[in-house]
Amino acid sequence: MISISPSPTPTPPTGRARCPAGPVLIPALDDSQLAVAADALVLGQWARVRTLLAGTGADWDLRGHRLTVLATTPGSAARAGDWRLAEPDSGDAATLLALATVRLALHGESSPEAAAAACATAARMLPDDPTPWLGALILARRTGTAEALEHAFQQIRARHRDHHHAHHLMAAALAERQPGVRDDLRHPVHDFAARAAARAPADSPLALLPLVAHTERYRVLTTAGRVRPGPAGRNHWSTPRAHRILREAFDWWLEWGGEDHPRGKVDLNFLAHATFHEGRMAEAAALFQRIGPHPTRAPWSYTGRDADGAFRAARDTALRRAGDTTAPCLRGRG
Repeated sequence: MISISPSPTPTPPTGRARCPAGPVLIPALDDSQLAVAADALVLGQWARVRTLLAGTGADWDLRGHRLTVLATTPGSAARAGDWRLAEPDSGDAATLLALATVRLALHGESSPEAAAAACATAARMLPDDPTPWLGALILARRTGTAEALEHAFQQIRARHRDHHHAHHLMAAALAERQPGVRDDLRHPVHDFAARAAARAPADSPLALLPLVAHTERYRVLTTAGRVRPGPAGRNHWSTPRAHRILREAFDWWLEWGGEDHPRGKVDLNFLAHATFHEGRMAEAAALFQRIGPHPTRAPWSYTGRDADGAFRAARDTALRRAGDTTAPCLRGRG
């Protein structure tokens, strides 16, 4: 069994107690400043968002994470619209409005054309910022063409070559091609992920992208009925390629960590999910300790269950089989 000291389990950003309710899906993850700004935005206090984004600067991964989360808050489009009326020259307000309009379009509450126009407006106001193009990529993945998807992705890479969220979105989109075909070495998502990982710096979390691609294919093949969800589908995780990808991803995490990345908890959830499904419970338990109260919807929803329930069931099983009796708070309710 490996020995990795668990990181402290912080109080969730909303101020809720660490226990007894157990982990819940908090889009802000461990970004407490973002959680405060998101709560303020719900109340119409967009000035807090302005301050948050001004302090974020040109950290494009952090900026993208914060703006996509803010766009999910109730009434975000209306609040961003108020902000734009008050400060029509604000590129931050335009970008938040663009991402919020994309979200409305994906829920059928606005048109894709309106969302695309909002993204284009924000991109003109902030030509160096990849975040408006991130909104265009999210939109294109669900409503656009393959050409629109590729164009948005290339625009993002021209501004931030190793954009984390954009690469995850492209992996998810590419994995959906040839949905009924059994996974093989020639599927385009694997080549995409391998190339992105190879050209990224050694400490980049894009090193985990081949694992993300394998997991996205698990989602697609499960949906198509070619792989059974849960433990019954372990054959997807037991191939030589799966073993290699997971070993390389886990070794990267041991060496580089990556937990200071704004979407580091996303990577940890993908790694814990794969490690658990391969049956490596000691390693999975260590990863669950690191995740703490920050599960993410993807990839836990890929088993066909609700994400929170699937996460807790896997976590409890891993901790129990690894013989962990020191973290009852992390186990929560099962």
